[in-house]
Amino acid sequence: MSDDDRMLERVRRLLAKAEGATTEQERDAYNSKAAELIARYGIEEALLEAQQSTRPTPGDRVVCLDAPYARDKGSLLAAIATPLGVRAVMVKGAPVGGRGGVPYAPGALSMHLFGMNSDLERVDLLYTSLLVQAAHGLAVARPRNAFESVAAYRRSWMIGFAYSIQQRLVAAEAAAHSTAEAGIRASSGEAAGPSVSLVLADRAALVDDALAQAYPRLRNAPTRMLSGSGGAEGAAAGKRADLGGKRVAGGRRRALR
Repeated sequence: MSDDDRMLERVRRLLAKAEGATTEQERDAYNSKAAELIARYGIEEALLEAQQSTRPTPGDRVVCLDAPYARDKGSLLAAIATPLGVRAVMVKGAPVGGRGGVPYAPGALSMHLFGMNSDLERVDLLYTSLLVQAAHGLAVARPRNAFESVAAYRRSWMIGFAYSIQQRLVAAEAAAHSTAEAGIRASSGEAAGPSVSLVLADRAALVDDALAQAYPRLRNAPTRMLSGSGGAEGAAAGKRADLGGKRVAGGRRRALR
């Protein structure tokens, strides 16, 4: 088993313990440690690639966003991808037979992701599990007001869920960044190497360039106006969600392809 596999297996074990925890404090502790490991894995991979003789090359993957709530699933995917250094572009249609210049079938939505392979793997791990957890939450999500649209409530629930997930990942990434930077500054007796900030900035520039080459005329989507009242409950569910999970280890189809 490689070091990468061992790291991800540790994450899965922590999240399995979180699912079996009997108190909220235990659950939060396990989930926080899992988020820390995922973030640390990303930083370590970035620093390792920076030491190679050749510059890392960004990759890309396409995710088909299935109905219902396809656009809201895209919001969740973007909320996961952005803190992990992956750029996301929502595309109308679904790729036919592949990606990269292949025609898109109408009547569907897709998300085109650009990032370093290690970061795309992290997004894959998280999105696969969190999409299942969101689906379970949506299955029982109902507005308290009998006159409110269930669909509108669920859309706002998904946005709240995605927001909480993004905030947790931003915090975990920032903590891993600070820890790694402190470790480099404390290095003695050998070259400390480039700072984490410089490494991440270089990777971000390469990813941005790959995205710009694929979509030279990219436009921002119009701001969505959601009327549902489920945002607070979705946000609370996002705070309780496992960042990854043992569900991923059971041979499920990968979310990114």
